[in-house]
Amino acid sequence: MTATRRAGRLSPLLLLPLLLCLLAAATGCTAQQQHRPSVVVTTNILGDLTRNVVGDEAEVTVLMRPGADPHSFGVSAPQAAAMEQADLVVHNGMGLEENVLRHVEAARDSGVPTLAVGESVDPMTYTGGESAGQPDPHFWTDPVRVREAVRLIGERVVRHVEGVDAAAVEKNAARYGAELAGLHASMRDAFGSVPADRRRLVTNHHVFGYLADRYGFRVVGAVIPSGTTLASPSASDLDSLATAVREAGVAAIFADSSQPDRLAQVLKRESGIDVAVVPLYSESLTPKGEGAATYLQMMRANTEAITEGLTSR
Repeated sequence: MTATRRAGRLSPLLLLPLLLCLLAAATGCTAQQQHRPSVVVTTNILGDLTRNVVGDEAEVTVLMRPGADPHSFGVSAPQAAAMEQADLVVHNGMGLEENVLRHVEAARDSGVPTLAVGESVDPMTYTGGESAGQPDPHFWTDPVRVREAVRLIGERVVRHVEGVDAAAVEKNAARYGAELAGLHASMRDAFGSVPADRRRLVTNHHVFGYLADRYGFRVVGAVIPSGTTLASPSASDLDSLATAVREAGVAAIFADSSQPDRLAQVLKRESGIDVAVVPLYSESLTPKGEGAATYLQMMRANTEAITEGLTSR
């Protein structure tokens, strides 16, 4: 073997420490990736709020896909496992995520901190229909309560998610809170253009009670007389609501854009009056480019649709 070839070959005694260093570096990177802070969120509306608060400080996993129904969506086994390994689970509560509650409880029982957002923002109860007297989980139709929800999410992230920059999270929450304050102001101004005698809402199911309370609307009724889409109206329910629609002179029936509007169209025919059927984004965000990919987009689109639906006829 020539001197040149000997010089190009490392001695095994020198190679071993190098390999050990490379292995340690790789293991350290893997451990760092595995220990990246994690927040799991059930619904996509809460997911958007949480991502605005967390920013780049932690991994935010949202279980509910765009366009899904929060009352009926489920989770896979890997998603359930992720909940039990998270630093924090954020969920709506008050019975909204009907098929996911047991997984939230399992995560809590395994020691994961959880935040039931709806239960912490001065919740209302349903005043009519099959759900009368029960807690209403649809708080997000009121941006004032959503601003409080953002503050709470930021507070819990700082408290429970190790490794985040508390100052960055608090700055994100304050910035987004200011945007929500602006949303509330714009909604208040827009709804101010709706005459008092036209501020009457008929919706797909009881989902806009918080909005009605905040901005001075009266809920005449719902096509599905319940707080969940899993219920079904009877013929007498539709007949009673048709009578209420005629007597109240309702200008529009607001249907969920992610659900078929067949029942709303039936109600329109049963009422016997010229009433518009207007789609709204009520319980889910949409994929990007489809009108309501963020909470702010959703509420601005709904405000425009409600205002136009009640004043254009």
